[in-house]
Amino acid sequence: MSENYKVKKLDKPIDWTVEVPGSKSMTNRALLIAALAEGRTLLKGVLFSDDSRYFLSSLQSLGFQVEIDEAAREVAITGLNGRIPVESGEIYVGSAGTAARFLTAMLAMAKGTYVIQASEQMKKRPMKPLFDVLTGMGAQITYLEEEGFLPIQITGIGSEENVTEAKPRKVQLDISKSTQFLSALMLISPMIKEGLEIEITSEKKDGSYIRITRKMVSQFGVQVDFDGSYYRIGANASYHAGEYQIEPDVSAACYFYAAAAVTGGRALVKNVTWECMQGDLKFISLLEKLGCKVEQKADGIEVVGVENGRIPSITVDMNDFSDQTMTFAAIAPFAEGAIRIENIGHIRLQESDRIHAIVTELTRLGIRCEEEDSAITIYPGMPKAGIVQTYDDHRMAMAFSLIGLKADGIEIANPECCRKTFEEYFMVLDELTK
Repeated sequence: MSENYKVKKLDKPIDWTVEVPGSKSMTNRALLIAALAEGRTLLKGVLFSDDSRYFLSSLQSLGFQVEIDEAAREVAITGLNGRIPVESGEIYVGSAGTAARFLTAMLAMAKGTYVIQASEQMKKRPMKPLFDVLTGMGAQITYLEEEGFLPIQITGIGSEENVTEAKPRKVQLDISKSTQFLSALMLISPMIKEGLEIEITSEKKDGSYIRITRKMVSQFGVQVDFDGSYYRIGANASYHAGEYQIEPDVSAACYFYAAAAVTGGRALVKNVTWECMQGDLKFISLLEKLGCKVEQKADGIEVVGVENGRIPSITVDMNDFSDQTMTFAAIAPFAEGAIRIENIGHIRLQESDRIHAIVTELTRLGIRCEEEDSAITIYPGMPKAGIVQTYDDHRMAMAFSLIGLKADGIEIANPECCRKTFEEYFMVLDELTK
């Protein structure tokens, strides 16, 4: 699908039942945990996308025994209780921020010297706060291009055997640019046998993806305590191998829920429940606040939009579910009044400068916007026909397709960038809009 994707405008409210892939955030966390556990772990409901394939190929490059069954959406990994099978090698993490942050932390604790390569997009994304912590712990990092960014050569400190008496390692970390730095340290904490204490120095100290990490490591047998400023993991922690079911991707589900909201229709996404641990459930709660009817059915959560899809004007802090900023921005032009999205400055440092991308593309479509450092205000209006540039950013591509459900002549450039997380998105959309 190298050419632009032409969105089909709908002449009636949607009535969709959809199944989405597994969660990207949970898939990549589970892959790392399985690699660090003792023995064979079977992961079910795995997301197969560019990001997860880069993660899997990196684990294979490091010598791990990995069994992949894409048709069954399963992966089995045999872990060595925190040891890396090879003591030298090279991995390529593509544009996967989770793979970049998580695997860097793992290799910093390993015994050996490794090279981490990345895509041009990932080379621009922040890594320095994590690098600073890891070098402070004794890892050696050589920058192969620009200082503070990938690619790097890293020599790890080597894991100790189990300890009987030792003080935990203490580190300080700023997570204002990415919470993945903290998740990375929590995930590899069983490699630090004396235990780990992480003091968060930034104003932001918690977040939805951090809570996913804490929950998942606890499901695999490692306890993380948090008192509001410090995260603590005890000595001699280790992951238990076993079988693990990955949740459906709530982030992906939200595009279909937003489609219900903007068309005044109905969308049910199978297997999404309020018991899911992903923070983007907050977007569904936001839709409910805006007047949509939300109900958990036997087979998933269902959203029914308000008549004509006319959501009210609102100001909303989306810091804790910021992956849905693009989704909400895409349906904002059809609201009854201005939509203001606040506290999202960190999304400028993701796959694209997402604030600027949103404003640029909506303005191109004739929608009035105001851009601030960490906020956007979008005013109502009917978008005109045009080609949406996607900046090689999967969320821009998927979210902005929603505009074309209600406005004529919307095309999405480079739809293949969705391979990062949901490679079948536009095929699914084709089927739904027939």
